Amino acid sequence: MLTNFLAVAVGAAFGVLCRVLATDWIKKRWTHSFPLATFVVNISGSLLLGFAAALASVGLSLLLGTGFLGALTTFSTFNVENIELQRRGKYRVLIGYAGGSYIFGIIAVFIGLVLGDMLKSGLS
Repeated sequence: MLTNFLAVAVGAAFGVLCRVLATDWIKKRWTHSFPLATFVVNISGSLLLGFAAALASVGLSLLLGTGFLGALTTFSTFNVENIELQRRGKYRVLIGYAGGSYIFGIIAVFIGLVLGDMLKSGLS
């Protein structure tokens, strides 16, 4: 039990650091109203979660899935950014962001699952 909590905590610590670094790096280079930083961490997190799910061991799921990716990705920030876009009247950006996040998120999970399955098949 303690090992599981430790795996989640270690993963989360690295996940949140990666999110802060990625967000700061992207925001310094992107000035458009599209919330690219959250989009990138959520889509890359979807890809990695699909990959981890294909390799599905309890330790990896807790460390990478629940811990690292749980801290890296953010559904709440995604929702706040959608409301901010709506309040500012940026409806095209809102539709592109919300729709793109959903569509590309599903595609990324699928690609991650396929890559994980390929790796698992190659290892056995």
